[in-house]
Amino acid sequence: MLSVLVFLPLAGGVIAALVAGRDKLVGGRRAATVSTLFALATLGVAIWLIADFDSGRGLQHVEDFTWISELGIHYRLGVDGLNLFLIALAALLWLGATAASPLFRPERPALYYLMLALGETAALGAFCAQDLALFVLFFDLMLIPFYFLIGVWGHGQRVQATTKFVIYTLVGSLLMLSAAVATGILATPEGGQTTFVIQDLAQRHLSTGSQEWIFLFFAAAFLVKMPAFPIHGWLPDAYQAAPTPVLIVLSGVLSKVGAYGFLRIALPLYPDASVHFQELLLLVALASILYGSVMAFSQDSATLVVGYSSVAQLGFITLGIFALRDEGAQGAVLQMVNHGLVVAPLFFIIALLATRTGGSDDLRAMGGIAFRAPVLAALFLIVALATLAMPGSANFVGEFLILTGIFKAKIAFAVIAGVGVVLAAVYMIRLYQRAMHNPLGQVESRDLSRTDLALLVPVVAVIVALALYPQFVLHRSERAVSTSVQQRELVLR
Repeated sequence: MLSVLVFLPLAGGVIAALVAGRDKLVGGRRAATVSTLFALATLGVAIWLIADFDSGRGLQHVEDFTWISELGIHYRLGVDGLNLFLIALAALLWLGATAASPLFRPERPALYYLMLALGETAALGAFCAQDLALFVLFFDLMLIPFYFLIGVWGHGQRVQATTKFVIYTLVGSLLMLSAAVATGILATPEGGQTTFVIQDLAQRHLSTGSQEWIFLFFAAAFLVKMPAFPIHGWLPDAYQAAPTPVLIVLSGVLSKVGAYGFLRIALPLYPDASVHFQELLLLVALASILYGSVMAFSQDSATLVVGYSSVAQLGFITLGIFALRDEGAQGAVLQMVNHGLVVAPLFFIIALLATRTGGSDDLRAMGGIAFRAPVLAALFLIVALATLAMPGSANFVGEFLILTGIFKAKIAFAVIAGVGVVLAAVYMIRLYQRAMHNPLGQVESRDLSRTDLALLVPVVAVIVALALYPQFVLHRSERAVSTSVQQRELVLR
C-alpha cells in the first residue's frame, strides 16, 4: 500500500499530461480533474493508514527488497507514529493545492500538473523511506518539480527566486549526500555488509568525531529546507514568486521534511553528536523564533508576514526536537501537523484578499470587509487564532509540550522562547486587523464562493477537530517519538 501511496500522484500526473491535449482551456480542465481525482485517492489511502494504524506496534506496512545489492541499498518503506500524520498532511494539502490550481489558470497545464504530482510523490517518498539512500533520493527529487513550478509558473522576480532556491537547496542536498555515503561506509564493521537501512544503521556505532561532522552536514540540509535563520535567504523571493497552490505545499509540507529528518535520521543515528550540538541547535531555534517574529511584525506584504511567521514556528519545532525530551519531541510532531494545517488556509485567504484589491497582497491596500464578508472573516479568524496558539487550539497544546520539554532541559532557553509566544500574538492580530478592518473603501466586498468554501472548510474542520482532540495525534505518535529520543536521553545521563 505504501508504494501505491507514493506513486499514485505521479501516475495521476502522467495521465493528466496525456489527456490535456492541445486546447489550453479544455485540456487544463481535464488535467485538473484527473490530477484532483488521483490526489483524492492518495488522501484516501493516507486515511486508511491512520484507521489501520496500531499504536502499540512499531514500524508497519513495511515494504523491503534489495534494490542495489552491491551497495547495500534497499527499497524500504514503512509507517510509524513519526510519519503517519505527516503523510496525511501532505496528501490533504496536495489535494487542496491541486483542486485550487484551476482558479489560477496555469499555462501549459499538462506540464504543470505533472510537476505538481511529481512533487507530491517526492514528499511522500521522503516521509515513507526507511533506507538512508532512498531518503536522500526522494529528498533531492523534490528540487526538480519546484524548480519548474516556481521558475515557469511563478510571477515577479521568479528567475531570481528560483536561482536562490536551487543554490541553497542544492548545496544542502550535496552535503547530505556525502554525509549519507559516509554513514554507510564508516558504519560498516570490518568484513561486514554495507547497509543504508536506517534501523540497521541505528545499531551500528560511529565514532564521536565521525558523528559530529556528519551530523552537521545533515543539519545544514535540514535547516535550509525548513528554513531556519540564518540560512533562510531563499525564502522571501521564493514565497513572493511562487503561485499560491505551490506556496501552500512548499510551506505546509516541504518545510516539515527537514524537521522530520532530524527525528528520523539525525537523532537515532548520531546520538553523541545530537547531544554535543544540542545548544547550537537550540540557539538556531531561538534565533529563528525571534528573527522570524520581528520580521513578520515589520512586513507590509501579507505573504511575507506568514512566511516569516513560518520561520518562527519552525524554530519552535526545532526547539522541541532538541530539548531531547519526549514531551518536546511529541510537541514538535504535533506542531508540524498544526503548522501545515494553518499555513495552507492562510496563504489561500491572502490570495482571495489579493483578488479583492486588484492583485496586491499589501496590507495597506486591504481592509474594510469583515462585516461585508462575514464567512471569510470568521474562517480567517479561526485560522489566525490557531496560528498564535490560542488556548483551546491544538497549536497551544503543541507549544505547551515544546516549552515543557525545553523547561526540563534548558530553562534559560525556555524563558527566551516564551517571548516568541507573545510576538506571535502581536503579528497575527496585526495581520488580521489590517487585512479585515482597515477603513478602506477601494476593496471589493464579496464573500466566499462555493468553490472557495469547498477548499477552505475541510482544512478548517481538521484544525477544529484537532483542537478538540489533539490526543488523536499524540497517542499514535508517542511510541515512535520515545524510541527516537531515548538514545539521546541515555547519552545525557
